[in-house]
Amino acid sequence: MRLIGMLDSPYVRRVAVSLKVLGLPFTHEPVSVFRHFDQFTAINPVVKVPTFVTNDGTVLMDSTLILIHVERIAGRSLMPAEAPAHTRALRQVGLALAASDKSVAVVYERNQRPEEKRHQPWMDRVGGQMLAALRELEGEVSEDWFAGDNVMQPEITTAIGWRFIQHMMPDLVPAGDFPQLVALSARAEKRPAFRETDYG
Repeated sequence: MRLIGMLDSPYVRRVAVSLKVLGLPFTHEPVSVFRHFDQFTAINPVVKVPTFVTNDGTVLMDSTLILIHVERIAGRSLMPAEAPAHTRALRQVGLALAASDKSVAVVYERNQRPEEKRHQPWMDRVGGQMLAALRELEGEVSEDWFAGDNVMQPEITTAIGWRFIQHMMPDLVPAGDFPQLVALSARAEKRPAFRETDYG
């Protein structure tokens, strides 16, 4: 199995950490959608990260869909089985992905669009959505997350999203406003699955 994309993407890293937690072997190919566009096109013409190539050569994309596939291979899920806990976990993953989505929109606006063409009302809107998702997550984080060996997807996705946001835009998201997320990230980054997929 091949995972294509740079680990500075929260979606690529989400899949990489999940594969490690599930104990599934894979090859990571750090191909950039910007610097290696032609190389990426040869693997996946859509040029979307993460891209995942299955053992039979099928090309998958979208981190959530890839995780559905790899959990089936592993024979276990990183989501709770009981209905109420599963529903809450879906909410938490949704919040973490929303925060990541909006943060990526801000990064693209900052890094890919010339400054004179940036639309500040749009930046304010997506930045506000990102902060709203993070405030909701701050209230959802449990001190039990990463306290034991049973690591689940809400923990993984939240920790990775937070680390990405703090790495890319600490000016927009003061760490002091989110002490639970800061503590969660510190616990997460000590784990082997996170250390082995760090992007520096």
